[in-house]
Amino acid sequence: MKNELLKLLANGKQLDKQSRESLTPNKPEETKGSARRDFLKKSALGGGLALGGMLFSSTEDTLAQSTSKVNRNSSPSELKITDMRYIVPMTTVGRCPIIRIETNQGIYGLGEVRDGADPRYALLLKSRILGMNPCSVEMVFKAIKQFGFHGRQAGGVCAVEMALWDLAGKAYNVPAYQLLGGKYRDTVRLYADTPEEEDMTVFSAKVKDRLVTKGYTWLKMDLGIELIKDIPGTTVNSGFWKGSQWNDKPMSLGNTKHPFTQIQITEKGLDEIAKYVDKVRSAVGYDVPLSSDHFGHFDINNSIRLAKKLEPYRLAWMEDMVPWEFTQQWKEITTAIETPTVTGEDIYLKEEFIKLVDNHAVDIIHPDLSSSGGLLETKKIGDYAEEHGVAMAMHFAGTPVAFMANVHCAAATQNVLALEHHNIDLPYWESYVKTVDKKPLIEKGFALVPDSPGLGIELNEEVLKQHLDPKDKSWFVPTKEWDEKRSWDRLWS
Repeated sequence: MKNELLKLLANGKQLDKQSRESLTPNKPEETKGSARRDFLKKSALGGGLALGGMLFSSTEDTLAQSTSKVNRNSSPSELKITDMRYIVPMTTVGRCPIIRIETNQGIYGLGEVRDGADPRYALLLKSRILGMNPCSVEMVFKAIKQFGFHGRQAGGVCAVEMALWDLAGKAYNVPAYQLLGGKYRDTVRLYADTPEEEDMTVFSAKVKDRLVTKGYTWLKMDLGIELIKDIPGTTVNSGFWKGSQWNDKPMSLGNTKHPFTQIQITEKGLDEIAKYVDKVRSAVGYDVPLSSDHFGHFDINNSIRLAKKLEPYRLAWMEDMVPWEFTQQWKEITTAIETPTVTGEDIYLKEEFIKLVDNHAVDIIHPDLSSSGGLLETKKIGDYAEEHGVAMAMHFAGTPVAFMANVHCAAATQNVLALEHHNIDLPYWESYVKTVDKKPLIEKGFALVPDSPGLGIELNEEVLKQHLDPKDKSWFVPTKEWDEKRSWDRLWS
């Protein structure tokens, strides 16, 4: 009888009163309670339990302790995915869809489609994962990863993956980082964007607020030909191109890769950019790493000329000088300049990162977890880079849901330098979620790594409903139109 009841408990089953009494030795209640307390005091070690110490304990004491943290609402081996729903909140970078994957046992997982992407990238995966066990994270991931691609097209796969880790952590009552192998750190260093202010007095005041008041220890600025576009004589051939680097229409500047624009920066243009960097560096100081990004679309020759012009300011890195896929061009830039080089925010899966690392094409890899494949794939990317002497920074611009997925991944990966925080000036951003442990998301420029199950957060419905996409204010409505699988998806015969 005891063996059968023990098996039920091991599977997370509740026992009725009669069954519990059958496992309880016949002794006075006061004696039993005292024995249990003594047992727990003597056996606990660092918040856990040395199982060897249980071998000579009573059955009651052993069961009381070994099952004390089992989630009674979940039997992990019997979990099945039953639904996927979504909402679309807004941040400083636009739409950031949040998905909720539901199960047959009432627990759910939260994930986020990358900033600026469409929730349908995730919804099209629903019919492929219904009925699967969310705790089999890698198996589910392999079933859907063919539907992701570089950039925002990876958003759906990555959203599902992070929701699975949230679910698995809740099912096993452990934080997501623990399922990735444990944590290296209790806090994660963040880097914040510099303020977008033309008035340098206002700019300096906001920088001081970031560094002194908010406690950030790393900053990044946007830098490049957008700064000098209205100054005559600073660029060659830019007048031919209409619009900015953010225009995505065919044959526009924004949709033409860097080597094909034939835009050049003149000496005057280099001087003007250097003047701006000098002002920023003077406001920030040299104790704080200062990274740079968004240079515009020009070729490797101009990338090298610009980088050499800015070398006196000891920038922490120069990011995305040319598209990430031009491995050999990246290697030429990296070899030619002293400033560290960075790329990777739009790369999907580890294979392309391996090419960059193996060729030492960049000094630092820079995945965005919402494009790179999710928590486990990003950890694999970081681990591979670490083995080859390459550091990792983490790109991020979404809501606190994806932020916490990044925090768990960064906690579990040794070679992480810093994680981006792109919404520092959005006052309600942290209020999108509530932490299970009641701690703040961020404290003095560092993210706090939670010990709560899964990602360690719950959504704040009241705040989120105030900031939904004006074009889609739905709140986790049914998505039955995505239930039916209508294609044969196998990639081989």
